[in-house]
Amino acid sequence: MTALLLLAAGTFLAVWGSWRGYQCARSALVPLVREGDPTRTLIDATRPVHARTRVRVMVRHVLLALGWLTLAMYGLFLATAAFELRP
Repeated sequence: MTALLLLAAGTFLAVWGSWRGYQCARSALVPLVREGDPTRTLIDATRPVHARTRVRVMVRHVLLALGWLTLAMYGLFLATAAFELRP
């Protein structure tokens, strides 16, 4: 029974974490692909790279994607541990 619970939880975490990681990684590229407002672009060009709005949004989304993918890897670990518990 414990193995079945670990397998179900691990599979759920792997699928959910992979999907959310993909969504966050996809949204990280949006600020870099679109042109945006020309005035805002000129204002951001005067700032250092680490203080630019687009860069901050991209880094935030990349870190979220890595967190979700870490959760997905933990789900895979749980699923693997379920196979170790089976008699």
